[in-house]
Amino acid sequence: MAIAIVVGNTIGAGIFVKPGRIAADAGSFPLIFSVWIFGTALCVLGGLCLAELSAMHPRSGGLYVYLREAYGPLPAFLFGWQEFLFARPASTGALAVVCVSSLYRILGWNTEAWNVVPLAVVLILAVAWFNILGVLWGARLQAATTLIKCALVLTIALLPWLLTLAGKPSVNLALLSETIAPEQGSLTSRFAAVLLAVMWAFNGWEGVVPIAEEVKNPGRNLPLALLGGIGLLGLLYMGATLAYHLVIPISEMVVKENREHVAELLLTRSLGNWAGSMMSVGLVLSTLGTINSNLLTSPRVTFAMGRDGLLPPSFGSLHPRYQTPMVAILAQAALACLMVFGSAALIQSTDYFRERTIFDLLTDCIVFAASLFYTLAIASLIVLRRKQPNTPRPFRTPGYPWTPILYLIAYSWFILMILAKQPIEALFGILLILIGIPYYLHRSYRSNLP
Repeated sequence: MAIAIVVGNTIGAGIFVKPGRIAADAGSFPLIFSVWIFGTALCVLGGLCLAELSAMHPRSGGLYVYLREAYGPLPAFLFGWQEFLFARPASTGALAVVCVSSLYRILGWNTEAWNVVPLAVVLILAVAWFNILGVLWGARLQAATTLIKCALVLTIALLPWLLTLAGKPSVNLALLSETIAPEQGSLTSRFAAVLLAVMWAFNGWEGVVPIAEEVKNPGRNLPLALLGGIGLLGLLYMGATLAYHLVIPISEMVVKENREHVAELLLTRSLGNWAGSMMSVGLVLSTLGTINSNLLTSPRVTFAMGRDGLLPPSFGSLHPRYQTPMVAILAQAALACLMVFGSAALIQSTDYFRERTIFDLLTDCIVFAASLFYTLAIASLIVLRRKQPNTPRPFRTPGYPWTPILYLIAYSWFILMILAKQPIEALFGILLILIGIPYYLHRSYRSNLP
């Protein structure tokens, strides 16, 4: 189930919805595949570091705990603040919109933003209640939807080859060399733009560490879950990416009406219209699983903050019967609903965002804010090696100190590129983080916290 949480928390809509956007930004398959390899390697480096941290501090809260141990309460609070206030609610809201849009697409209904918002809100609240019923219920739903997600991505990855072996040639190697004029200018800007989409597809790979306190034998199972889950994700994503480009010309992927439906296009072209409709059904189930994962893991960070006195005490309380952090779960769900309404209003009322979708608007902001704290969390490994040298480490990061150093160099470059490429979204994320400082100071003063 721990591996299921890593994979299920990560596979959502990215590998199905982003390929067209990636193709438009990159313009060629070799660059696209190179970035997928790079993104997988980056997550493996991060996984090796978090494996040590999670094994030495197997407590609810994940990155919040490591940041607190390394830097003190303020950086830890700011991580939990952005998770609570923005990152996970925005992710949950974006996925709920994709889930409902896919359902509407199956039914032939209008998928304009304001048409999908009401049902997206209902969906978020329903999944939140399911997780209040108990962590085991949430984990069982996660295990079931993870099997469906893996089956979908595996089907995409293998289908062209299986059809070719069955005498129905679907693989066209010549398509791998096709190029188009990319929407991004320089090679570095293209690489960064593709990496932004790739890291959204990988967003959540650390999703098991917030519930470390509830994992049996964490010194063994957390490293296995992180590394096994990331390895499985990398293979699935690269296999699906190769399949897309072996069947669909890149010039068709970038057509506006195809950009978010490349997966359906592949199945429709390979097996017929019924298969494309089934892919839409699969996308509904896939995004449903990731919404569940968000509402299973992220409220544990909020719960840890409430238990530490950094949020009102009610956030650190458990339901008397179900023993789950009900207040934290409901708060995350309510904020996700607010994100859906707010992003729809921005798209409707401002010229800057008018050409964006709710999904793209929310996911681009999430990746930047999350990247800041991923970088700090990996750096905390170096800090804690010096600060807590005698703490038992059931797992030690191979290749230390080069493993965290390489990760930090790559991610620092990535953060700077996002800041240059999408300054408004990046500055919005920074602002949301910084407004947590006066709240923290107020809370610390009232509660006599350090």
